[in-house]
Amino acid sequence: MLSLPLRTSHGRGGGASGIERAIATLGQSSNGGLIVLPGSLTLLHRKLIITLAANHHLPAVYPYRYHVTDGGLICYGPDTIDQYRRAAGYVDRILKGEKPADLPVQAPTKYELVINLKTAKTLGLDVPPTLLARADEVIE
Repeated sequence: MLSLPLRTSHGRGGGASGIERAIATLGQSSNGGLIVLPGSLTLLHRKLIITLAANHHLPAVYPYRYHVTDGGLICYGPDTIDQYRRAAGYVDRILKGEKPADLPVQAPTKYELVINLKTAKTLGLDVPPTLLARADEVIE
């Protein structure tokens, strides 16, 4: 299992060539998989990551819906629309006079699961019906 974003020994992002090497290496394993973490590197290179994962027949889990709509297998992550709604509530409270420092930090409370069945079929994977039933959206 490999997690992205990748770092070099100097702590800087590995860039596209680092991603290509890492996924190619992982693709040589008979039972590999990929967990893509949120970050600027993975956002910048998301289409490359999705393409390489497909080319190397790697199942991958992504943090956001747009990865799956771009061809990724599965996303499980915070519902960004819900986060924006909650942020609007904070803006409303601040405009009504509450001090921002007095407002508690909030973690996401709603997560979404999106599955791309076309990608699953391409990878030769059967998605269990129980997982499909739990999905917020299934792309066919």
